[in-house]
Amino acid sequence: MLITSFVIMLGVITGTMYISGTGSHKENNSLLGEITVYTTLPTENVSYLAEAYEKNYHVKVNFMPMSEDDIVKQIQKPGKGDMVLTDSRILRRAAGEGWLVPYGSLHGDSVSNKLKDPNDYWTGTWYDPVVFCINKDYMQRTANFPLGWQDLAEQPDIRIGITDFLAAESAANLYFFLTAQLGEEKTLAMLQQIHPHVVQYAKYLSTPVRMAGMGEVDIAVAVQSEILRYIEDGYPLKIIQPVEGTAYMLTGTGILLDAPHGEQAKKFADWLLTDEAMLVLQSNKFYFIPCNPTTLAYKQLAVRNPSLFNQLADFPKEKRQELLDKWVKQVRINN
Repeated sequence: MLITSFVIMLGVITGTMYISGTGSHKENNSLLGEITVYTTLPTENVSYLAEAYEKNYHVKVNFMPMSEDDIVKQIQKPGKGDMVLTDSRILRRAAGEGWLVPYGSLHGDSVSNKLKDPNDYWTGTWYDPVVFCINKDYMQRTANFPLGWQDLAEQPDIRIGITDFLAAESAANLYFFLTAQLGEEKTLAMLQQIHPHVVQYAKYLSTPVRMAGMGEVDIAVAVQSEILRYIEDGYPLKIIQPVEGTAYMLTGTGILLDAPHGEQAKKFADWLLTDEAMLVLQSNKFYFIPCNPTTLAYKQLAVRNPSLFNQLADFPKEKRQELLDKWVKQVRINN
């Protein structure tokens, strides 16, 4: 209902803008420019944004999806690309090593300091927290369902669905955040307690949510966007925000050093912080929480705005692999 009402309200506003002539440059069909954006996001996420922006503003957005290693190599080549749209961990590294230039704007100024660089080298656009989703039938059968990570570990007779940490970056991100927040020893001990109750370590982020919706597990640990997708499709699920706080994937933008189309890139970065961009994502069932709290989208999702862990999980590549190896040996194959 929240998503539907948001789409209706924003549709009316957007339609009024176009009729009055204050929306896109609809009479001018020629391109007014183009930008190159390096991203670690899947093509399906960014293609809709590129199409909408070109259609409404006649600026071609050339997204170049690539791995983390490749994006780090590319952004060290000044004058090749204009902008990055990627995980905040990569943006923090890029800013620290001088690959980005500062850029502030009215939209960016509204973003919380927790979700952007203090010197405006990068700005968060949206984030996706890890939460619990509980099957409503199970919720009615038990009075003491888990409200946090420790509750989940100590809950008897519960069936849990979770994505394999080796299968997806978002899943591994939970493990890294828990480690940064609680320490290695406590995190592994908690995951060992949870392990006997895990029905399946899934290969995909959506599988645990589907299993919870079908009653195959009692509770799933998943990113909120996947849960909202299934709730919107009518599955009997309820979101629980872990009381201790939670991990999250924060996506943001940064303008590259010596960007050949820097001014156009700044306009696109600003657009990503608007309701128009969020409508494009939500219309294609990507339900991320916008970092700009002045948007209608944020107000619609504010009731599902969980507390985030205050420790960053910016482990280097070697440390992340070491942590995953420990999890496999001490949790997956040791129990």
